Amino acid sequence: MRGRGGNQRANEPAGPALPAPRKAQSSSLCPQVMEGEPFHHFSHRGSRQRALSRHWGWHMRLTRDPQNNDVHPDLNILTAWSRGYTGLGVVLTVLDDGLEKDHPDLAANYVTKGGDPLASYDFNSNDPDPQPRYSDSDKNWHGTRCAGEVAAVANNGICGAGVAYNAKIGGVRMLDGSIMDIVEAQALSLQPQYIHIYSASWGPEDDGRTVDGPGVLAEAAFHRGVVQGRGGLGSIFIWASGNGGTNYDNCNCDGYTNSIYTVSVGSVLGDGQRPRYSESCPAILTTTYSSRTTSKVQIVTTDLHHRCTDKHTGTSASAPLAAGMVALALEANPALTWRDLQHLIIRASRPAHLQAEDWAENGAGRRVSHYYGYGLLDAGLLVQAASTWTGTRPQEKCSVQAIQVPRDIGSRLTISTDASSCSKSIRSLEHVQVQLSLSYSRRGDLVVALSSPMGTTSTLVTLRPYDTSQDGYKDWTFMSTHFWDENPKGIWTLQLENRGDAQNTGQLTSFILHLHGTDEDMPARRSAATATDECLRRDEQGACQDCGRSLYTHHGSCLSYCPPRYYGHARSATAHICASCHPSCYTCQGASANNCTSCPSGHTFQDITHTCQHPAEGSPSPAGLRRGLLLLTVLACGSLVLAAVLYPTCRTLLRPPCCPRARRTQ
Repeated sequence: MRGRGGNQRANEPAGPALPAPRKAQSSSLCPQVMEGEPFHHFSHRGSRQRALSRHWGWHMRLTRDPQNNDVHPDLNILTAWSRGYTGLGVVLTVLDDGLEKDHPDLAANYVTKGGDPLASYDFNSNDPDPQPRYSDSDKNWHGTRCAGEVAAVANNGICGAGVAYNAKIGGVRMLDGSIMDIVEAQALSLQPQYIHIYSASWGPEDDGRTVDGPGVLAEAAFHRGVVQGRGGLGSIFIWASGNGGTNYDNCNCDGYTNSIYTVSVGSVLGDGQRPRYSESCPAILTTTYSSRTTSKVQIVTTDLHHRCTDKHTGTSASAPLAAGMVALALEANPALTWRDLQHLIIRASRPAHLQAEDWAENGAGRRVSHYYGYGLLDAGLLVQAASTWTGTRPQEKCSVQAIQVPRDIGSRLTISTDASSCSKSIRSLEHVQVQLSLSYSRRGDLVVALSSPMGTTSTLVTLRPYDTSQDGYKDWTFMSTHFWDENPKGIWTLQLENRGDAQNTGQLTSFILHLHGTDEDMPARRSAATATDECLRRDEQGACQDCGRSLYTHHGSCLSYCPPRYYGHARSATAHICASCHPSCYTCQGASANNCTSCPSGHTFQDITHTCQHPAEGSPSPAGLRRGLLLLTVLACGSLVLAAVLYPTCRTLLRPPCCPRARRTQ
């Protein structure tokens, strides 16, 4: 993935902004350009392709050959849909290179009132129209593709259905030109009492050498958003973790994705393997599907010129999937705060089949990985937990100044500090930050890790062989979510280790430990929830195997009724499961072809035989046949969606001699 930085750091002044390209022939300066303000370019976090997962498509799917079966486990979106959650009443905005607002698969969900967009703006041209700038190369498709993942209209036979297909969608055009810190801040602060979720799939350059983050104004906008947004419940910021894996980049060197105010989303392939472009760091909270950059079919979504594409990928595609699922959770419980949602996302993420050697159990009994956070996000679990969730107690913060005098790093330096005083206000941890100032002769050779009193070790930054900077870290803040729900009381240990040339030298001048959490005993709440969720037996990964009473076991969850494509089946007198319908049925009462109760789009339900007849079996009109073939093609692409997912989509924008921002597309 291309990154957000160039040779200049985001907090360095770069002079006045350059003219930004417009959608039309004229050009305009960025809004509120101020001489001396820092400005930079964003690049997308994805490749120009992405693949969707099974739930990521339609209420209906085609029968597939065995080699094209759905990925299991999937994101369980059908379960959330079957409970009636489709994003209704939730507003989401994609911060990107624009939004094709008149796309036939987006227009019905585009937010307007009296003709004026409420959740959109063009900060590159300073007007309210987010329409992308078209050109011969047509590279400004990233925002439109991300938006389709979230809110493409359902059951219209066009591209597919968004995860939250009844949510309202808006777009911010900000990546297609020179921008400044103030433009970032304006985008992050757009209509915070109206917009619920902001989705961003871009960041600093993912080149393995950049250390960059939001400027003063953007950082203030993040904080103001979580404090004042949504009537004080807090704006929700969903962020792609980064596509610098092939450059050995680490997302803790990205101040956007490692902010405590953002939900950092990683990627996984359908077979559970890690994409080569995916970065690792302890700031990643959860994971959704994407695809290899070489996959023939990635995520199916909307594209420019009213078209569809099956070439969307990278972490750029993973973040919108998570944003859509968060929209479902907000419909289930609109009173959720920004911190509530992070608690719920952790509880609704499972290690499942995600492959990594670093899976470990933290002191609170939660399995976590630097590549995937707490695992694959499950929409069914998310809405189930959200619907009954009671708000967490207020956030508490405790900071400890760990060193008083500078310390030479040498080959290895270990610093221990007692945070027992913090346990007076914090009983259960949430985010943990390590703020460091240090010099080092080759920054990328330095590996930094933090260990908690409960025995959890989190690697804050790994070896970055392309980072040859001699600048060290200047008041840089690393973040880890790996200590979630632990008690902070006791000794914390920071270790800095030289993994490069023995001649490397440096000095640690400041180390501040920031602990965030609540005075509530959150593990006790977790135990109480587990005792009442009607699950009688779980596997080693936490998925339910047997549900009690009249509930049905489905993909590791306990449901009151089965989603489309499944029916309730009594495996025994006390065990009930959701069994698969016949492939021709959309809903059914049994496994046979004559047990259908409704049919997929484009099929006809036969009342007498209770079967679904494909149009080809009757006598369709030529126009109907053409529509059927089109739908068949689209559905075929969508069916592969879950198995193959995301391929870095976005493209690098204009690059003035300053800090670009990279779209997280391969």
